Amino acid sequence: MHVTVPLPVIGVVRTAHAELESTPIQAGINRAEHGTIEIAEPYREGLEGLEDFDYAWLLTWPDRPDRPDKPDKPDGPDGPDGDPPLRQVPFLLRRQQRRMGVFATRGPRRINPIGLSLIQLLQVTGQTILFAGVDVIDGTPVVDLKPYVTRFDRPPGEPRCGWLDQLTIAEGTTPAQLTQPAPSDTDMP
Repeated sequence: MHVTVPLPVIGVVRTAHAELESTPIQAGINRAEHGTIEIAEPYREGLEGLEDFDYAWLLTWPDRPDRPDKPDKPDGPDGPDGDPPLRQVPFLLRRQQRRMGVFATRGPRRINPIGLSLIQLLQVTGQTILFAGVDVIDGTPVVDLKPYVTRFDRPPGEPRCGWLDQLTIAEGTTPAQLTQPAPSDTDMP
């Protein structure tokens, strides 16, 4: 089955980041940094009412994948037709070099590289959104925005989060920081 799904770009994200390796890995652990979403003119009317929400789901299409050597021909280094491998090492497991299935990760190397960020809405104008929680590169296309609704989006109890439950992640962590060796107890004074 091969179906093409059209995804119009409704806007673009503006941030201080130009490279994936230096961009924080998740919006939820980079709340101090602010960015802007510029909504394209034909879609601005759709912002009406969004200012009444504190958070929104930002869906993006990372147009600069972290694999500059991605081939345009079939059977490239990633897999058939140049698709990313279905098992890969997520950013957070770089030190261990532990592979996971792509659907058990949140990284950008995906079959459909749709980014999902829970952003805090700081200001919504007629054409832009100022937000906290930057985890994307400047110029990333926006494919959708949806308001966060606590009673719909927050599951009850303490849901399991797989291999991520075993990790401690510092505020503002970037992929580049995850390639450095972990500090050991012998490094402590």
